[in-house]
Amino acid sequence: MVERVPVEDAVAAYIRYYADLTPQTVSRIDRLAVPDVHFKDPFNEVRSRDRLRHVFDQMFVKLVSPRFIIRDHAVSGQTAYLRWTFTFRTKAGPKQWVIEGMSEVRFDTAGHVVSHVDHWDAAEQFYERLPVLGWILRQIKARMAD
Repeated sequence: MVERVPVEDAVAAYIRYYADLTPQTVSRIDRLAVPDVHFKDPFNEVRSRDRLRHVFDQMFVKLVSPRFIIRDHAVSGQTAYLRWTFTFRTKAGPKQWVIEGMSEVRFDTAGHVVSHVDHWDAAEQFYERLPVLGWILRQIKARMAD
């Protein structure tokens, strides 16, 4: 029989994982998530720990100094809601990017993550900041507001 883990303990361990996330600690997800974990954000959707590790590995390859700061969390049943800030720089320049978002993370009774879905506005917080595409999106947004 699998030992029941209090969801609050599982959430605390998951928050520590993100706070300590480095290229060397990516593989610790194996202890925290089920093998077929579902992960979704505006750029990725994967359904395995191997693919989730790959998403994190690529984040460290493509970005400079990526860091997650969990600002707050709430728990309802086996689900946690994490409010976070993600900061990074691109290899193209020194500008620091800041993304604010929320994650819905579901845990099984053994304390393992079964699903992690990120919610954040990719248009406003990412695409609108890009030179050409950003201008186009801002024009569309302005016309829709009229």
